[in-house]
Amino acid sequence: MVKAGTEKQRITSKDVARIAGVSQPTVSRVFSSENKVKPETRDKVLNAVLELGYKPNAIARSLTSHRTNIIGIVAQLNKDFSLYTVDLISRKLQTEGKQVLLFNVDTDQELDDIISKVLQYQVDGLIITVTTFTSKLVEDCARQGTQILLFNRHMMGININSVSSDNVEVGRMVANYLLDTGHKRLAFMGGRDKVSSSNDRLKGFRDRIQERGVENLVVVYGGEYYYETGRKTARQLLLSQDRPDAIFCSGDVLALGAMDAARYDLGLNIPDDVSIIGYDDVTIASWPSYSLTTVRQPIVEMVDTGIEMLLKSIENCDFEPELKLFQGQLIKRSSVRSL
Repeated sequence: MVKAGTEKQRITSKDVARIAGVSQPTVSRVFSSENKVKPETRDKVLNAVLELGYKPNAIARSLTSHRTNIIGIVAQLNKDFSLYTVDLISRKLQTEGKQVLLFNVDTDQELDDIISKVLQYQVDGLIITVTTFTSKLVEDCARQGTQILLFNRHMMGININSVSSDNVEVGRMVANYLLDTGHKRLAFMGGRDKVSSSNDRLKGFRDRIQERGVENLVVVYGGEYYYETGRKTARQLLLSQDRPDAIFCSGDVLALGAMDAARYDLGLNIPDDVSIIGYDDVTIASWPSYSLTTVRQPIVEMVDTGIEMLLKSIENCDFEPELKLFQGQLIKRSSVRSL
């Protein structure tokens, strides 16, 4: 019986070294990624580990290696697309032997404040999937030696790893599709008006419309990427005197709200009265009750490429940050009128 106030003595790497007949640094190398240990030596160490029931101390190991093997993720988990993306990123990092520290950000939280908390955990790298950040944030991370990856967005004028869809080209593609199917009165619906990805989609959309001689474009922002936002904003838009015959929504959740506003609030027919197209191709977009035409991103390829870039930057501080753009795919369903 263990007496009160006593506890079982913790087994250390020194104990393993003594049983295996090797040095303590050799034990550490067995559990590192260096793989500089002879097979017979490794077997001795692992047999001693099994005999003693030793559990390596990741925190202690990080103090000597100056690496925590932890990657921070800053995300907003109130969206179907964000949940799916973070799941893919987490799984990929785990296959690379990294651990994940997740920070879920509310829409009204200051991102710089969140990042300062993340940096307290000495993360090796940081993946940012939310929309707003400043150059000061990047500078703070650089001072601490923390590499950053911006996922599904980029920021001009800052030398930082970024992977994103080619949102300008997406906007042009959607404009071509709507104009080719006979639409004349076009509208663009965004969430917040200072989001680079949304602004790029609008730029491509507007530029292509003007290039094809169409001037009638209405731009509205609801403030956030919520279903209720899309429904409310679309209702107001569709009640206007010069009602659009097509709406390009900068996110599927906005588009789903817009569809329900048209059908259930105003009694309009989709796509006969108004066509609606989204962006992201979330799971519900394909449901028969919506059958939303949308743009799908090559998200798996973006995750794989982005993490590869981030890990290269962590291993080699001289690795030049990159911006890689990926082409979106138009998924045609029944929410857009055809000729």
